[in-house]
Amino acid sequence: MEKKKAGYLEGSVAILVNLILFALKYWAGIVSGSLALMADAWHTLSDSISSVVVILGAKLASKKPDKDHPYGHGRWELISAIIIAMILAWIAFGFIRDAIGQLQVRGSANFGTLALVVTIVSIVVKELMAQLAFYLGRKSGSTAVKADGWHHRTDALSSLLILIGILVKDYFWWIDGVLGIAVSLMLMFAAFKILMEAVDKILGEEPGEELIREIHAHIRSLYAHDLYPHHFHIHNYISSKELTFHIKIENSISVEEGHAIATAIEELLDEKMALKTTIHLEPHDYNHKND
Repeated sequence: MEKKKAGYLEGSVAILVNLILFALKYWAGIVSGSLALMADAWHTLSDSISSVVVILGAKLASKKPDKDHPYGHGRWELISAIIIAMILAWIAFGFIRDAIGQLQVRGSANFGTLALVVTIVSIVVKELMAQLAFYLGRKSGSTAVKADGWHHRTDALSSLLILIGILVKDYFWWIDGVLGIAVSLMLMFAAFKILMEAVDKILGEEPGEELIREIHAHIRSLYAHDLYPHHFHIHNYISSKELTFHIKIENSISVEEGHAIATAIEELLDEKMALKTTIHLEPHDYNHKND
């Protein structure tokens, strides 16, 4: 599935569902006087905001390469994921502030049947939304769609905590404030995880061992003698991946022959692995200072 289609589909469904859940949760929060439930409602509304970001990110990332952006616009997807992480962190900070304030005044909530039913519905629906986002993220390889899945998952888990609070409300006056803090910590963890994944890709990734083994195998399929491929670096532009590495050739080989070897490998890796590759040639007896 294309990343653009996955982003549109997941984002559109999420916006509709989250707007409905927001209205239900906020209504139940007002009726019960629960800070945790009202905060959870705003968390759900923030899902719609992040889903709009996912849709815009998918649209921007799908733009073709141009003169100013020769590697395409795929990293807009990573920027979208970073924005989602910032939204999560901002909401988490607000939760902590309000929950601490409620504990200081010994505030409590009066949960009822409405709060119980709405919370159970929210848990089920948000987990289904998370599973949909994770599925579409795996099929399309979209980081932003998977990030939105984590947002849905944290909303489901925060609703689960509120459900536990509803069930034990008669024993602990402080349960609503403590749940607000717990929800905040979960949101901060999700924000950190999403942010780190996006930042790692922007900063540059070390190719995995499996990828390197596959490259070695393709090179051996072309040339029986060992070219000693090394110094692998990959630059992930989301819509494309740029790979650079070095090979060693015999000193007696001409520049033209060396160029032909490198070009053949580059064309094969593009065909087999969709990698745009640049290969640096070295004399067979050359050693790097850090070798």
